[in-house]
Amino acid sequence: MNQSQNSLKKETNSNPKNFHKVIIVGGGFAGLGAAIKLKEAGIEDFILLEKAAEMGGVWRENTYPGCACDIPSALYSYSFEQNPSWSRVFAPQAEIKQYLFDVIDKYNVMPHVRLNHEALDAKWSDDEGCWIIRTPQGELRSQFAILACGPMHEPVLPKVKGIENFKGEIFHSSQWRHDIDLTGKRVAVIGTGASAIQFVPQIQPIVKQLTVFQRTAQWILPKSDMPLFSPVRSLFKFLPLTQQLMRGSLYGVFETINGGIQSPAAMKQFQKVAQWHLNHHIKDSKLREKLTPNFIIGCKRILQSNNWYPSLAQNNVDVIASGLAEVKGNTLIAADGESCEADVIILGTGFEIAEPPIANRVYNRFGQKMSEVWQGSPEGYMGTMVADCPNGFLMFGPNVAVSSSAFIIIEAQLGYIVDALKQAIQSGIHTIEPNPEITAQFNEKVQAALQTTVWNKGGCQSYFIDRNGRNSTVWPWTTFKLRERMKRFNLKEYWIDHKVEKKVKEQV
Repeated sequence: MNQSQNSLKKETNSNPKNFHKVIIVGGGFAGLGAAIKLKEAGIEDFILLEKAAEMGGVWRENTYPGCACDIPSALYSYSFEQNPSWSRVFAPQAEIKQYLFDVIDKYNVMPHVRLNHEALDAKWSDDEGCWIIRTPQGELRSQFAILACGPMHEPVLPKVKGIENFKGEIFHSSQWRHDIDLTGKRVAVIGTGASAIQFVPQIQPIVKQLTVFQRTAQWILPKSDMPLFSPVRSLFKFLPLTQQLMRGSLYGVFETINGGIQSPAAMKQFQKVAQWHLNHHIKDSKLREKLTPNFIIGCKRILQSNNWYPSLAQNNVDVIASGLAEVKGNTLIAADGESCEADVIILGTGFEIAEPPIANRVYNRFGQKMSEVWQGSPEGYMGTMVADCPNGFLMFGPNVAVSSSAFIIIEAQLGYIVDALKQAIQSGIHTIEPNPEITAQFNEKVQAALQTTVWNKGGCQSYFIDRNGRNSTVWPWTTFKLRERMKRFNLKEYWIDHKVEKKVKEQV
């Protein structure tokens, strides 16, 4: 251990009971990565709060049939902890969850984890100079907080007239009812997003009738999935460089797509692949017309599947090209007047993205909820810090999403955050918060850069655009630039305070 790590270690020894240097909220890949990087930096005085009885995040919650990664697993994993044992190019949910548990064990993270500790709210106190995080087990305090709750945390439940009086079973895809046998039943699926295109082909062969309510058609690319047989896995295990090369190649592919999204003209050319895919599988002209989007590919999240179109072409499937408007008993009525009967409704309606649920639980120094301040349009600095929330770091914050692996964002942000913590500890800094003038300039540049992208100009309504019509989700430049900007935490871009006017009260 080097001298700087020793100094960081010493910093943790004088903290009172129930006070920690850092509290991490969230036990998915972002929170786990934060724990690993804190330990790596020699910052051992931290705890990780997880609301559930086990770690896992989105890969614990989502267990629907066919659940798998839509980013190749060589890229959807920590760069510092590659897994040579993936069974497929796109790993299924159970393998991804097991990978997370294996990483937890390898890096000995569990001693820092507090399971069944939901963060009911987190409030910054100027009086005490710390974050006060309330859990069902009591209050905890920390100088710094890393909010790693993830963007796919809270299901979107549609507000449909009469849906509460539906006579059959109803559930969201992220809360899959494995106790319900769908065999021979009439099933209605609401939504055609990333989850639906995975579970619909799995349930289609066993149900009596499947009706898909499609508010907006999606562009679907072929999915280059295949098994990774034993010789390939052995190669990855004994020659790790081969897997690194694969990861680098995949990163280049996704970075090319990410760059292309900034040009509507380029994406129109790329769209020809998706159009061919649709034409190849859907021969019925009426169905093909229903499934043809009216926007440029990339405006919404780009989806991949080899069995979505074939499943929709089956005799027991009907696609209603309209959103669900009303439910009367077992009858579902679309906005265009079409209707169907159903025994089960499955909501494939996605998650809150543009308005992160954690914002309803975080209070700034003035006692205002983050969501109240944002008023539907999240804003921060570098997608990581928010005004009037000193020492609070937000994973997957405003305008940091990219069309690539979430791990690119996770590792870039964690490098940035941990560098901030190391500098703060080594320099005796008490608080760090965004400089409002620099934050305003940054957001002006972000919004200006987004104006010509497919996200903004592709002709669709997507979860990237918030309820005020502002793109508060996406990083408009390359991930190379994202990683470069987050390589070093520049204290000159922030307000810092070395004074500690009041010490944190020791908790009994």
